[in-house]
Amino acid sequence: MPRMTTERTESIPRVDPSTTSGEREALEQWLDWHRATLARKCEGLDDAQLRTLSAAPSDLNLLGLVRHMAEVERGWFRNVLAGEKAAWIYATDEDNDRDIHVTDEDTYEEAYATWQAEIAHANALAAGHGLDDIGVGKHRGGKTYNLRWIYLHMIEEYARHNGHADLIRERVDGATGY
Repeated sequence: MPRMTTERTESIPRVDPSTTSGEREALEQWLDWHRATLARKCEGLDDAQLRTLSAAPSDLNLLGLVRHMAEVERGWFRNVLAGEKAAWIYATDEDNDRDIHVTDEDTYEEAYATWQAEIAHANALAAGHGLDDIGVGKHRGGKTYNLRWIYLHMIEEYARHNGHADLIRERVDGATGY
């Protein structure tokens, strides 16, 4: 199959992290950069394209990655940092990976709005804590984590999934980069 090229214009702002900021500012800037990167990977695609699977046997798709990251934001900031015990958004007892397993009824509009709401809530919660503050909740393994660790983990989680998103987007329409 010949390689397609697609010209892109991004409307989703993404600010490059400062090269001279302090620790907290750097962590927040890199997390925001990765959040914006995932949104850019999805930009300009319709719901059917966003549901396109990466490659068999994987269930990964861009819509599912957005939904997954909404779950991850919720889990680490609401549940681990703040101890809210918030229920999963998409996961069910029958399908723990329901965030990734999208159907024709699942839309990007809903997923994006949910994801952005979780990001806003995460930012509000983090603003009330210092990097060394230990979250009041526990992760599934029973451990506690400080905000610094949560920020670093979130950056890693987004970076890994943005790599997946790169490949899926290229499969969908040939677009690369950004």
